[in-house]
Amino acid sequence: MKTFKILTIIGIVTIALYSFVQEKWEVPEKYVTMENPIDADVDKGIGKSLYAKHCKSCHGKEGYGDGPKANEQEGELGDFSSEEYQSQTDGELFYKTTFGRDDMPEYTKKMPDDEDRWLIVNHMRTLAE
Repeated sequence: MKTFKILTIIGIVTIALYSFVQEKWEVPEKYVTMENPIDADVDKGIGKSLYAKHCKSCHGKEGYGDGPKANEQEGELGDFSSEEYQSQTDGELFYKTTFGRDDMPEYTKKMPDDEDRWLIVNHMRTLAE
């Protein structure tokens, strides 16, 4: 019985620690190398509007991860203006915006048109420092 209690405690501690450490977001290679089919100068206003509607509440107006719902999220929201964030390929950003993970929702149902998500990627590029 003592062994069971020890194993239970170890299991609980392991789960608790795991929840505090966010794993690296692995993006399939086909998305890493995917080219953005939407010219960055096309429909800038639409991309900004879509970002405001779907992203700003968590990620903030400037992409700092400081939106009104940011404190409700458990994972790291990222800083879209940072060099680290901006060094990702458009395909990586498209993948993350499309499929999400953890608190980041999947957007294939809310925005079924790939073009809309590409326009958001283009807008996120304008948030660089």
